Amino acid sequence: MNTRTKIPATIVTGFLGSGKTTLLRHILANAGGRRIAVIVNEFGELGIDGEILRGCGIGCDDSGNEQEGQLYELANGCLCCTVQEEFYPVMQKLIARRDEIDHILIETSGLALPKPLVQAFNWPEIKNACTVDAVVTVVDVPAAASGQFAANPVAVDAQRRADPNLDHESPLHELFEDQLSAADLVVLTKTDLADAAARAAVEALCREELPPEVKLVAADHGRIDLDLILGLEAAAEDGIHLRQSHHDHEEGEEHDHDHDAFQSISVDLPAVDRERLLAILHELVQAHTLYRVKGFVALADKPMRLVVHGVGRRFDSYFDRHWQAGEARRTHLVLIGADLDAAALTTALHGAALAEAA
Repeated sequence: MNTRTKIPATIVTGFLGSGKTTLLRHILANAGGRRIAVIVNEFGELGIDGEILRGCGIGCDDSGNEQEGQLYELANGCLCCTVQEEFYPVMQKLIARRDEIDHILIETSGLALPKPLVQAFNWPEIKNACTVDAVVTVVDVPAAASGQFAANPVAVDAQRRADPNLDHESPLHELFEDQLSAADLVVLTKTDLADAAARAAVEALCREELPPEVKLVAADHGRIDLDLILGLEAAAEDGIHLRQSHHDHEEGEEHDHDHDAFQSISVDLPAVDRERLLAILHELVQAHTLYRVKGFVALADKPMRLVVHGVGRRFDSYFDRHWQAGEARRTHLVLIGADLDAAALTTALHGAALAEAA
């Protein structure tokens, strides 16, 4: 089968907080009529990232009604270890609906090594129907320039060390190099937070791991010309065995991932004061081992739902949609970290709550 008759799939990889979800949100918002199915994989409570992506309209008909089966979430924390258990049946479902799909987007977790996932596209049933259009590696320019490689290197390194299949003694940059080694395109993010010298240094750093044909392009707050990202026709599965990574020796070994070291706490609140909430969150990430905060926020004076997303000490917020008629306007936050004091975190966050009407 010619690759042009197969469903193209774009795999987006990069560290936690590098901007993968922002990039996907931009692609979905500017799909230009493309019928895109999405596979999202992120450690945390099932539903939060999926809701963010649904806010872009994917999986909905022209009237905004959700259609079953357009958006897939993988609940396990690591796509590279769920390939045989979840990825295959999800792809089977997508292949069965191939006449309704123009493109597949796959967002890996910050831990996932892209090479095993690309290799899964060589399984006969998948290879006959799908091809990897490109592996897109997202690079946080300020973090890479500082030598940390991630906005929150402690969080990324803690996740890596919780994975018994990785070499825990290797420096974090090896995982960065492995993500680059599989790339067909590198997207540089947060360039507005770095000067020209830092950007040049990061480009040089990336070039050391990339063949000449792999381009580096910058995204402005996740915005990028879709013609640069979709339709690359790399057929990455055909040559992935030639891409060298630090973890090639682990292929074929059994996976027994253990994410018990991480906790996920949900906090439900009424409407909150936005500035007070963000101030409390900034205080909490300094006082507790919090890796990630995300959720939906209700503001008493706004008709729209606010999305809050934090990695380390960096927080972003934006309005994604209007509250629907009959929908409870509540605040729902998920906090991910280690050794968390749920009672203390919940009590602190209640400090941002506004009094509910009697």
